[in-house]
Amino acid sequence: MGFRCGIVGLPNVGKSTLFNALTETAAAQAANYPFCTIEPNVGQVAVPDERLAKLAAIAHSAKVIETQLAFVDIAGLVRGASKGEGLGNQFLGNIREVDAVVHVLRCFEGGDVTHVEGKVDPIADAETVETELMLADLESLEKRVPNLVKKGQQGDKESRAAAAVLGQALDLLREGKPARLTRPKDDEEARAFAQAQLLTAKPVLYVCNVDEGDAANGNAHSARVFERAAAEGAEAVVVSAAIEAEIATMPPEDRGEFLAELGLSETGLARVIRAGYRLLHLITFFTVGPKEARAWTVDRGAKAPQAAGAIHSDFERGFIRAETTAYDDYVALGGEAGAREAGKLRQEGKEYLVQDGDVMLFRFNV
Repeated sequence: MGFRCGIVGLPNVGKSTLFNALTETAAAQAANYPFCTIEPNVGQVAVPDERLAKLAAIAHSAKVIETQLAFVDIAGLVRGASKGEGLGNQFLGNIREVDAVVHVLRCFEGGDVTHVEGKVDPIADAETVETELMLADLESLEKRVPNLVKKGQQGDKESRAAAAVLGQALDLLREGKPARLTRPKDDEEARAFAQAQLLTAKPVLYVCNVDEGDAANGNAHSARVFERAAAEGAEAVVVSAAIEAEIATMPPEDRGEFLAELGLSETGLARVIRAGYRLLHLITFFTVGPKEARAWTVDRGAKAPQAAGAIHSDFERGFIRAETTAYDDYVALGGEAGAREAGKLRQEGKEYLVQDGDVMLFRFNV
């Protein structure tokens, strides 16, 4: 498991450049004109986690396998997308299929790249995209909610719950606010809200694309974006797509020194992933042995059988217990044998809530 992030924004803000850098491919053509990305490109990215290498070294694992994330480079949006302008219908359909929206905003002045709106204003750019998504959701709910209300009045319990929560979302959209501010009152409403797949219900990560000189500390444009993100409960990171593109072509051993010269301690990819994990409430657990050390991703709040199911459905179906060691204990005690001897290897059952960094071995019977 990982998560699937759609990279969106107005044309020529650096989406495809960032995508190429993140996935270390040239699958998406980066060019200085709108719609150079016609079909959404999907790139699988390994999640960097220094804990995995330490675990592998202790267990003398033959292979190291990181967990994977998917990034989708989606065609640039223009005003009127909700009415089918530009590649509007395709754009909206592609967003509907992702778990989170990575919204790239141009936060640099000058250069040879033409801004589609003729000026650099990341907040206005964010509002352009958000407005088109809200208009699409508004049109959808104005058709659906009356039907749900009618069915609910006729005694359909599921329709009644859906009408209540989607009615709340419709009110927000009419006020010019995104559907993600909706607050379902119970699990039934939460399910109905999730099933609606509203575009503005998806969590948002703003990526401020800055010049190389602003990569460490950002600038006035990115500061405004961070204020907006804080106000709406979103995440924001500063990235220089140009720097990331350069790093992607370097041998791994040269990247640390290059970053240090720029005053950076990590790549933009690492910042994007960490922000994405916070946004989607994801955690990582590990399986470690002589054959391989491997990282897995589950939702925060997942129980042990769900973690087992991330590996194989049979593991969840026949779950018996999970032999579990906290990462710090595993490292401090030199591995599984030391943890077992010190009483730090625990036998956890079906109700155990998996913790970030847990090293787990599942016992099951099918």
